[in-house]
Amino acid sequence: MDLKQHIRQVPDFPKPGILFYDISTLLAHPQAWQETVRQLVGAIGPEKPDILAGIESRGFLVAAPLALQLGLGFVMIRKQGKLPGATIPYTYDLEYGSDTIEMQEDAVKPGQRVVVLDDLLATGGTMRASVELLRKMGADVRGCACIIELAFLSGREKIDIPVHSLISFES
Repeated sequence: MDLKQHIRQVPDFPKPGILFYDISTLLAHPQAWQETVRQLVGAIGPEKPDILAGIESRGFLVAAPLALQLGLGFVMIRKQGKLPGATIPYTYDLEYGSDTIEMQEDAVKPGQRVVVLDDLLATGGTMRASVELLRKMGADVRGCACIIELAFLSGREKIDIPVHSLISFES
């Protein structure tokens, strides 16, 4: 099955000049979604994770069903101020300014093997920040995975662990 056929491209969203790669059409197609989960299980299985971390918010849609399929736990990486209880923040630079992500302080245990998931890898900033946040918490981050990679933005070059993607757009 060609999963790329199930990705809708929406021009000028969320602002003019941006081409948005929408996974909602993939999620709505049962066979394509099952194939996506199957392929991601195969991609991250060799990393032998103890737990999966999903990046807000579409990364939750990717990580949670994989965790269920693999019999693993799932933890959330969210924007600052979205999680209850004590959290650990990580601030990182953007093109213009900075952003902060965080996790609940007890979300992962030191030494726990983690794979980070999101729907899309673009410039790699948020994925790299997520890896660094998990390392700050003592996790053994084994790899990252996503459904879509915008290879022309070279995001994987910012990440120093294996990156698995199912669909690559070259331009």
